Amino acid sequence: MKKKYQNIFFFVGAAILVLMVANLDFEEVKEGISRAGYWFLAVVALWAFLYLFNTAAWWLIINSNQPGQGKNSISFFWLYKITVSGFALNYATPGGLMGGEPYKIMSLSPKIGTERATASVILHTMTHIFSHFWFWLISCVLFVATEPLNLFMGLLLLGVTAFCLTAIWFFMKGYKKGIARSILQIVSRIPGIKERGRRFVERHNDQLTNIDHQIAALHNQTPRTFISAVALELVCRIISALEIFFILLVIMPEANYIQCILILAFTSLVANMLFFIPLQLGGREGGFLMSANGLNMTASTGIFVALLVRLRELIWTGIGLLLIKLEKRD
Repeated sequence: MKKKYQNIFFFVGAAILVLMVANLDFEEVKEGISRAGYWFLAVVALWAFLYLFNTAAWWLIINSNQPGQGKNSISFFWLYKITVSGFALNYATPGGLMGGEPYKIMSLSPKIGTERATASVILHTMTHIFSHFWFWLISCVLFVATEPLNLFMGLLLLGVTAFCLTAIWFFMKGYKKGIARSILQIVSRIPGIKERGRRFVERHNDQLTNIDHQIAALHNQTPRTFISAVALELVCRIISALEIFFILLVIMPEANYIQCILILAFTSLVANMLFFIPLQLGGREGGFLMSANGLNMTASTGIFVALLVRLRELIWTGIGLLLIKLEKRD
């Protein structure tokens, strides 16, 4: 990637990160870290491990050896750095995917070409989101199996289940036929960008068709790779509940791991509904408070968990942005 583009991604992300840090209550942060002790270090270190799952899923997609694509020699360690930086940009920029996905495409394009890079990034993003819907669906089943139900929770779980099943159907359809053209055609109907969107689709018709063919090929021609990539992302979601488990152990030695999964599921659902907010400020904290209350935990417990998770996000966002500057420039 050219130096000027690296600098744009870095400085935009860094500026937003500084704003996020400036809004922290440093006394509260100091007290929270002091109270958590070595468990906070475990939380931060955990994500170095979890990003391996995200990288492995993307690496499998890139190396799926679909007909006519040939092999490549992309380093797993290099891809790991790009993955961490991509997530950092997604955390820091409004609109979430508006930062990390373009960065990943631009970084990967010189190595495998723009079309393959775009297809692999779209596929990995689809797989990442797809795994969320499965995670939320599994969490609904876990809640019914382990927690008492009332009318409100029953209706809420029914709504979430219907939403997840509908989304899973939509994604499976997208995997089978490709989704790049469909998304751009929907975008081109938005008032204000209709004409630009239409011209873009017409001008890049062949490239979009090729990208959709590559997306469909992963599901139709290499189903083992597709299943493995989804499984890696889903396992990552489940293991990431260890973060909440580690934090709860500080104040609740009797912490239940299934409850940690349920807290993570509800919080991530709320946070992803507010994807347009940088670092999902407020949404994630609100999700922790509501999920803690729903599982009969105190509000202070939800606040404590939310604070340490927010600090971990800021630390890894900073690490991801620094990795952009360490990337070899073209």
